[in-house]
Amino acid sequence: MVTICAVIAAYNEERHVADVIHGTASHVSQVVVVDDGSTDTTARRAREAGAIVLSHGRNLGKGCAVRTGLEYALKLPCSHLLFLDADLQHDPAEIPKLTSIAMRGKGDFVLGERELRKDAMPAARFYSNVIGSRILSGFIGAPVADSQSGFRLIRSALLRDLSLTATGYEIQTEVLIKLVRAGATLERVPVQRLRYEGAQSKIRPFRDTFRTCMLALQYRYLSG
Repeated sequence: MVTICAVIAAYNEERHVADVIHGTASHVSQVVVVDDGSTDTTARRAREAGAIVLSHGRNLGKGCAVRTGLEYALKLPCSHLLFLDADLQHDPAEIPKLTSIAMRGKGDFVLGERELRKDAMPAARFYSNVIGSRILSGFIGAPVADSQSGFRLIRSALLRDLSLTATGYEIQTEVLIKLVRAGATLERVPVQRLRYEGAQSKIRPFRDTFRTCMLALQYRYLSG
């Protein structure tokens, strides 16, 4: 039986977090939001929307928020954990695209790959993701078109034995490389919605891509 808990890392996402929770709740048994030191009303709005809210006293980074959420969610009776962003980059209506694969017994790791189009996203984000994805594909020996997508469904049992150290956005790379190294089967599913709406991204494309590639070398060849 597939039972799913959603883990959502959030930092100053008062505008969208409630909508993400409401859209996600019908597809999962529990929603856990990690408020990563927000200075707005993110935590309150998430709690009012029905999520379990875990809070950091200060902003520690997405990797730390994901790890906090993992530690809590892995204690719940869930067969899979679903990860998505709090800013509506991922459309909760597309969650069944990922969960249907798990319900068919396929894939330890289901990755929702966004449609990367130069005309639909900032150029720096487009090129950094394309370059990073090509490099990462070589490291894991499997094609990945959107390595930085945080829209993921992963079998809980595999995450329990995973040792993670990333503090920032490189958590996406660390999880992907270490799970594939551990023998996880990877399934990719296209997801269509990609929102920018002129909002300021928290990712620094070139700096974060370089850092991610360097850490990918560490995760692939040096880390346990």
